[in-house]
Amino acid sequence: MENRNNRPGLTKLIPVMLTFFTMGFVDLVGISTNYIQADFALSDKEASFFPSMVFFWFLIGSVPTGMLMNRIGRKKTVLTSLVVTAAALLLPLVAYDKAFMLVSFCLLGIGNTLMQVSLNPLVSNIVNKEKLASTLTLGQFVKAIASFLAPIIAGYAALHWGNWRMLYPFFMAVSLLAVLALGATRIREDDEKGSTSTFGECFSLLGDRFILLAFIGIVCHVGIDVGMNLTAPKLLIDRVGMTLTDAGYATSLYFLFRTVGSFTGAFALTKCPARTFFTVSVAIMAAAMAGLFFLHGQAAIYVCIALIGLGNSNVFSIIFAQAMLHMPLKKNEVSGLMIMGLFGGTIFPIVMGVASDALSSQSGAVAVMAVGVVYLLYLSKKFSLNR
Repeated sequence: MENRNNRPGLTKLIPVMLTFFTMGFVDLVGISTNYIQADFALSDKEASFFPSMVFFWFLIGSVPTGMLMNRIGRKKTVLTSLVVTAAALLLPLVAYDKAFMLVSFCLLGIGNTLMQVSLNPLVSNIVNKEKLASTLTLGQFVKAIASFLAPIIAGYAALHWGNWRMLYPFFMAVSLLAVLALGATRIREDDEKGSTSTFGECFSLLGDRFILLAFIGIVCHVGIDVGMNLTAPKLLIDRVGMTLTDAGYATSLYFLFRTVGSFTGAFALTKCPARTFFTVSVAIMAAAMAGLFFLHGQAAIYVCIALIGLGNSNVFSIIFAQAMLHMPLKKNEVSGLMIMGLFGGTIFPIVMGVASDALSSQSGAVAVMAVGVVYLLYLSKKFSLNR
């Protein structure tokens, strides 16, 4: 049965999209980790534990969040996530040392886990199923704007104010604004609540081949995303000799093209079959990843980074939307499982750090990301995405 509020007005869509913007704050861990690594003289392997502390929580917190939504509802879960995110952004302003930053990253991961699991199915309460993929892609576009801005704000603050951490109060203010905006918005979700599921019932959904393939696909997508977030500046430092302040803008380039890709994808997916769009996107990533192995010029690296951002921009929303539509009566549980796949952001950076240290080159990190692209290529052939 369709919800009466499936035709969203701006009064519902704007607060939800503002929350998607807040969701993008998780991507500040990339540029933050590069500055922390420089400030505390850490190796690649040591620095990799900082983003891992963020994405670790997707592994252990996603399914419980799906169960929590069945108890308190999606909107209340999203509001809780915004409060936790604001607390995470406050800590670096209180003190700046490794311990405080690790706690901040953990809280950011917990808040983002709550948000990612609950916000995506909350969207299904305000749009009909035909518009779900395009609306989620629009949300990813808004999220990518925050991801794009973080390195720019950090670089500007470091250059003009001598303190890159000034990006934190700006993002914290937006988090608090999102709490107020969403809290004042009425979204009916009573007909979407289900009975509280057990852990076993949630994980049993992985026995469905469609859900399992989607889960692994999200692991790879996020691993590539976080990997590029961390590695883009390092490639320019390693191969071109740029400073961190200058090289940090490569992360913004990646997210700029992710933003462009999400924006165009929101419209293209209303006309183009999802499977075709997915296949083309992954093919672009594969070509660009190959370029990062063999090309060492500054311009060539920039082009490859941009193309990977473009190709990776719609992978998440396509897989996520199809997984929820595959099991429409288990949206909360499916959402929890899919977001659990974001722990790929924990696995990939650690393996990339080890590979880079072993080879004394960022080519090791590129090789690890290439494995994720290979799986997505496999998925494009085996996954029936045009349901």
